Amino acid sequence: MNNYNKLKHTTWEFKYHLVWIPKYRKKMIYGQLRKYLGEILKELALQRESKIIEGHLMGDHVHVLISIPPKYSVSQVVGYIKGKSAIHIARTYAGRRHNFVGQSFWARGYFVSTVGRNEEIVKQYIKKQEEADRKIDQLELF
Repeated sequence: MNNYNKLKHTTWEFKYHLVWIPKYRKKMIYGQLRKYLGEILKELALQRESKIIEGHLMGDHVHVLISIPPKYSVSQVVGYIKGKSAIHIARTYAGRRHNFVGQSFWARGYFVSTVGRNEEIVKQYIKKQEEADRKIDQLELF
């Protein structure tokens, strides 16, 4: 029951449900990029002392359940993860070695919601996103 995190003078439990999309909501997250991106997102979160508890990469959006310490704001961590992952993607998959100005992989905004005591419900929701996405894609074909 006590799944609290501790810093030197603080005991905390902050969990957030985050969703963000690629620019123009293009279905770009698939295949090798999907496997690579999952590891990159986890690594980048750890660099901000955050932990991705649950996550799912869909073709056109990302769902993440993340724990962020109180010394960072949500916008700092999300901005860091989105910015650095876009640079990784550009260098690895687009063949660009220099920082690219004016271009980005991710759209500007994101959705955030506090989780509180509904953690299991949010975890189940994130896990079931792929099934829901398949059903929507099938409806669009007809």
